[in-house]
Amino acid sequence: MTESGNSSGSPRAQESSLCIPTSPHARAKRRIAVLEEEVEILKQDKVTKQRKTTYYISQGRAIRCMVALYTPIEDLIAENDWHCEDGDSDTTIEQDRHQCGYIELSKTLPWIHQKLMSLNHEESEDMLRKGGPQHLYYIPCADSARGDNMGTLKELVASTDDKHHRGFVNDACGRMLCPAEWRWDDPVVRAGIRDRTTAYIVSENSWPLFMYEGYEASVKNLERGLMKSKLLVMGFKAIFTSPSSANEADGDSDGADILENNRRAKRRSDQARVKTCVASIIGMRKVTPRAIAYTACQVQFALSNITSWRTVDADFDYQLFWNNIVDFFEDAPGRAARARVHALLEWKVFGRNHRQDLTLDVISQMSVSALAAQRLEMEAAAFDSD
Repeated sequence: MTESGNSSGSPRAQESSLCIPTSPHARAKRRIAVLEEEVEILKQDKVTKQRKTTYYISQGRAIRCMVALYTPIEDLIAENDWHCEDGDSDTTIEQDRHQCGYIELSKTLPWIHQKLMSLNHEESEDMLRKGGPQHLYYIPCADSARGDNMGTLKELVASTDDKHHRGFVNDACGRMLCPAEWRWDDPVVRAGIRDRTTAYIVSENSWPLFMYEGYEASVKNLERGLMKSKLLVMGFKAIFTSPSSANEADGDSDGADILENNRRAKRRSDQARVKTCVASIIGMRKVTPRAIAYTACQVQFALSNITSWRTVDADFDYQLFWNNIVDFFEDAPGRAARARVHALLEWKVFGRNHRQDLTLDVISQMSVSALAAQRLEMEAAAFDSD
């Protein structure tokens, strides 16, 4: 008997072509349930992507706070490439500053170095200038953080909401902005600064008094007290932890009289919804030179009477001011100066870290180790009694 090439006549084919009638309503309900499940999965994917987006935006916004005030990221990358290819050559202070900036960038955004290694030159440039796929799109958004920080410090620093009544026309702000080499209480100095005479030029080449402990400087020892003012610590906390934590800053006893924190700002900060702070997002555990430099620039702006951020305010250049602070830390002249810088970076905010002092002998005297030893002794005593 010849076997047919068409299997449609087989019992199995005939049986599978049959269907068991079901209710149209039941079929529709099952289909709706499947679609609802698919929609729920899509919603969860969207929420996950939004969370990642928020996280990477926050990380990207930290670039200006932690890495470089103005320098394009492409310049830092190019400097690192140059060091890799010709690292034995002599370098300038600016080149060293840029290379340290790339190192800080890699610490702040740990994923960026590996990502850049996987891209060619054109792809990396396109990513950094225009924004590329995924989280790297948000690197160009770094500059937006500066405006938010300006708003935070504006209410924290000065007692007046009118920017035009700050700066050197305001006695309290003028005292803070006065260069360390002059005395604000001297009427000749005050008049010279306010009239912008050639004998009293206020520029980035002077350390302003708001950076000094007690807002006073010794002309014979200008390093003493530098970077230790209450105002600087408050500004740092407001930017990197939270505005409310800035009100808890310890420091100069006369700070309240000079700063006069805006009560409305404090009330808003107490009532604001708690958000993840910059320090937590980027894993910041200690104060860094570039974070201090960024904070100082923000405080300088908040005390001034200019209404919008700019690189140069009259004779004061913010980029060069930032450079001076970074170089103070990163380009110390010798071992003793580096030791003082190291001690300064451990001062306040996150507190001093003593983990390196936790030797085995020290740990053995602490309660966890002591309890473990006691339990062994009790176990041995119980065994002997048996």
